[in-house]
Amino acid sequence: MAGVRVSRVERGPGRPREERVTGAVLSAVLDLVAEKGLDAVTMDAVAARAGVSKPAIYRRWPGKHDLLIAAAETRIGTLAVPDLGDFRAELRAVLDARLEAYRIPGTARLLAGLIAASEEGGEVRGAYQRYVTRIMGETRKILERGIARGDVRAGVDVRTAATLVAAPMIFRLVIEQQLPDERFAADVADLVARAVGSPA
Repeated sequence: MAGVRVSRVERGPGRPREERVTGAVLSAVLDLVAEKGLDAVTMDAVAARAGVSKPAIYRRWPGKHDLLIAAAETRIGTLAVPDLGDFRAELRAVLDARLEAYRIPGTARLLAGLIAASEEGGEVRGAYQRYVTRIMGETRKILERGIARGDVRAGVDVRTAATLVAAPMIFRLVIEQQLPDERFAADVADLVARAVGSPA
């Protein structure tokens, strides 16, 4: 995963104490999800686990879903993959970075909960869709870079191809309840590269 940068939740310009509170709250959310699922995440439970007041939480995140998304981005955030000159290598870098996050205990339960929560309507659904758009951004970028470079077929639907990259590992982890490994990531990279690659 050399060269791949994983972006965490952006911190504001606040004092170190403010950053400690933010870190404690987001860690508390992830711990509660890992132990008991998304239903266990209430403002009372998070405040008690993090050792902070509820007003301190509400000042940063106006609702539970804002808090969940912020916590999720500390675990599964945006990526930055440098131009490696080869689409498959860049794709593998994305998959390896995700694999590292998926190996952390509780990530399967977190993803399952986010999928369920995203079914809510209105602004809540929009917030989750924006989160997904952010975390899929680097995959779309390397596809577009591959098209420009010529190792990805011109005319490939970038959104469809990006979904094809993400879906197998999430399905393996959440639905099949098996931890993806390096071999699985390599196989996905090979299959996607063959599917979207330019003819030799």
